[in-house]
Amino acid sequence: MTADTVFPDVITACAAMPRPHQQGTWITRELRDGYLGLHELGYAHSIEAWRDDELVGGLYGVALGHTFAGESMFASEPDASKVAFTTLLGHLVAWGFRIVDCQVHTEHLARFGATMWPRERFLSEWRAAVDEPSVLAPWKLTMTPEEALERLQSRV
Repeated sequence: MTADTVFPDVITACAAMPRPHQQGTWITRELRDGYLGLHELGYAHSIEAWRDDELVGGLYGVALGHTFAGESMFASEPDASKVAFTTLLGHLVAWGFRIVDCQVHTEHLARFGATMWPRERFLSEWRAAVDEPSVLAPWKLTMTPEEALERLQSRV
């Protein structure tokens, strides 16, 4: 697992990944260019899963203060994006992040503890969390996926 080492490759793979019940991708060239700019500024991040030297899964999103807004995930190997997401969550907990905005509530994310919040609560929590200092790129992962999962399970 790595972070912020092949951000352009992760966003490209996310854009190319077929999605059930969707045609095409919302990740346009302009959107990709915008995220590349945010990555260069240190705010957009990628988490990368590897099998040997091949990128097999990952995700990207934007961190402001102690919030992380996930944008997209991909996996070319079963569960690779889940391992990346678990590793990210363990690190976000260790770094004191308060919010992970998943944007769309799914059963997959609910397995990781995602819950729907009323708008007022989200905005209040988000305002407080975004005022914290940002953890800029490049991020360094110090936990294995197993250690990240243990950290998450110890919070429950």
